[in-house]
Amino acid sequence: MKGDVYYGKGIRELKDEYPDLYELVSDINDTVWDGNVLDYKTQKLIAIGITASRADPRATKKQIRSAIEVLGITKEEIVDVLRVVLLTSGMPAFSKSLQILNSVVASMEEDENEE
Repeated sequence: MKGDVYYGKGIRELKDEYPDLYELVSDINDTVWDGNVLDYKTQKLIAIGITASRADPRATKKQIRSAIEVLGITKEEIVDVLRVVLLTSGMPAFSKSLQILNSVVASMEEDENEE
């Protein structure tokens, strides 16, 4: 993944304890996120849609946060993705994901104001 941005604790532990496995995971991420046809931003928006449609709050939060922090993806762009989630996965997945988005944005704004 671009810039080795990993959020899972297990991946960080791999780096120190099992560098060969960490390298394997890194290689897989580089292959997936290579932007061969779709650019990284588009791929990240797809990842948000997938995690949101699965109503996976932890993964959705991590995808949204990294999209905003790493790629500068806007709230409005993410809402466009969530509109597709509403159409394809229904109101519960949409509503939960919108709440997560608003929470992430609010948290990031708080962090900015504290600096």
